[in-house]
Amino acid sequence: MSSLSLAVRDSSTMLRRNLLHARRYPSLTLNLLLTPVMLLLLFVYVFGDVMSAGIGDGKADRSEYLAYVVPGILMLTIGGTTIGSAVSVAMDMTEGIVARFRTMAIHRASVLIGHVAGSVLQCVAGVVLVGAVAVALGFRATDTTVLEWVLAFGLLVLVSLALTWIAVGMGLSSPNAEAASNNALPLMILPLLSSAFVPVDAMPGWFRPIAEYQPFTPAIETLRGLLLGSEIGHNGWLAVAWCAGLAVLGHLWSTSLFNREPK
Repeated sequence: MSSLSLAVRDSSTMLRRNLLHARRYPSLTLNLLLTPVMLLLLFVYVFGDVMSAGIGDGKADRSEYLAYVVPGILMLTIGGTTIGSAVSVAMDMTEGIVARFRTMAIHRASVLIGHVAGSVLQCVAGVVLVGAVAVALGFRATDTTVLEWVLAFGLLVLVSLALTWIAVGMGLSSPNAEAASNNALPLMILPLLSSAFVPVDAMPGWFRPIAEYQPFTPAIETLRGLLLGSEIGHNGWLAVAWCAGLAVLGHLWSTSLFNREPK
């Protein structure tokens, strides 16, 4: 059997292990998914009229604000779900299972690949769940073509992959699961500081660079353009560049930490 076949076989085994682990301990995933759902309900039904009047022409329109906020909530869902990946990696590193894997004849990188693939699948499932809630509330895409749906799905997968590699690095660099959860919190806080809830132009001048020069804002604006037909501009290329850079950085960081010999 070739090395590539071994890598695929071992990676699929590790993926199955991580999915079974997530199924047996669903509380962490459910807790992370409840946050974006609660934020969606909060901003639509409590703040929807006020927020829509503030970013529009002064006329309150809750359905219009629902359409605006859903792409940001979907990105927030991805950021929150990847926190579970950091916690899961930290638990594996501290509970001794990785030390046992190191003594077995398995492809070394399959442990990380299994975590990453499992996290991306969980992110996609979380996005589908939150998207279903948004549709139940009345969200509808505007004249979206099949190509735009495919590009929107591809963007969500790309963001999931990039953030998962960063989360894996955070889990590997953390001494325990609690520290990993705290270290990965920026993955959920940054979407709150982006254009998810209000346009960048509506923010105070001193705060605007924080929202503008970060990975989530171009990704959200690109997804918003694909689903709602708004102007994407240069945000599409920025989103792809951010995702590619974070994925490469996270991969190099994670593999470097994982390949270190344990003390």
